[in-house]
Amino acid sequence: MRLFASLAETAGAREVRLPDIPRSATVGDLAEAVFGRYPALSELRESVIYAVNSEYVRPDHPVRAGDEVALIPPVSGGASGRDADALYRISAEPLDIQALHDLVRADSSGAVSLFVGVVRASNQGRDVAYLEYDAYPAMGTKIMAQIGDEVRARWPITAIAMHHRIGRLEIGEASVAIAVAAAHRAEAIAGCHYAIDRLKAMVPIWKKEVWTDGAHWIEGSLTPRDEAAPSPEPAQS
Repeated sequence: MRLFASLAETAGAREVRLPDIPRSATVGDLAEAVFGRYPALSELRESVIYAVNSEYVRPDHPVRAGDEVALIPPVSGGASGRDADALYRISAEPLDIQALHDLVRADSSGAVSLFVGVVRASNQGRDVAYLEYDAYPAMGTKIMAQIGDEVRARWPITAIAMHHRIGRLEIGEASVAIAVAAAHRAEAIAGCHYAIDRLKAMVPIWKKEVWTDGAHWIEGSLTPRDEAAPSPEPAQS
């Protein structure tokens, strides 16, 4: 079992080995075994999300030999011939906004819309010292690509790319960047807006806000009842 963000911090481990699992075990059964081993996690039982092989699943999903199973706290968020690893990326490297722009720009694109999320110095009246981001990269980049497909289904864009940084970020550093190219600005702007909202809601990335007098994991509202829900229908033309 893999743990992330606040779950890993509370348990003091990012991986948990569970011996003697019955063949009929479900993801929910494995989760209960983890909760039994780490009682402090039990209070998070109702908000934990489950994943198997980088796909969100429900608690009754069966587990098979070789599966990679993950317990995930609530989330804080087609390559069209291009390298998907370049288009959708989660890494500790500083974001290169110009390179992201150049990745999607083409002669057929009359507009490139960019969104850049930046670490700010205060939040809700508290001074922020720095942020720490954790992620499940293998699953996160897969969901980023799915979001890219959703954007393509809704608007006639020519390209989309999303990069997110993890690790410690100082005030003023970029944490996330999205670039959407289209023939016209309306589609590029709309696609970019949609993409960041979906990324924030669905991609397994977590933010720890470190203040001058404490710290807290900032988590979203995605719950086990939502994780397998279908994505929004494409807009009607």
